[in-house]
Amino acid sequence: MIKPFKIKAQGMRKSKDRIPDEVLKEIFPEKLKRYGASEKVYSHLKQMILSGKVKKGKRLIQEKIAQKFNVSRMAVGIAFSKLKKDGLIISKRGVGSFVV
Repeated sequence: MIKPFKIKAQGMRKSKDRIPDEVLKEIFPEKLKRYGASEKVYSHLKQMILSGKVKKGKRLIQEKIAQKFNVSRMAVGIAFSKLKKDGLIISKRGVGSFVV
């Protein structure tokens, strides 16, 4: 007969092991909310491109932009898709994304 056993979930921490919220706020003071992060990145990049702060032909690197805005690469990818649709950037597979 097989005896039942308990499985402890990996990654589950006791509350005493959690990092306090005030410490997290010190470490990540400008973190964008997950909801709408791609929209905020999109609007900020669009404004920078239209104002001329980002010059024509400038290469946009998703990883660097994600780090600057403290968001995921996926959020930046969504923003890039919207910018492509607007005709503000182009993407070349294996090369990168560039301001038009």
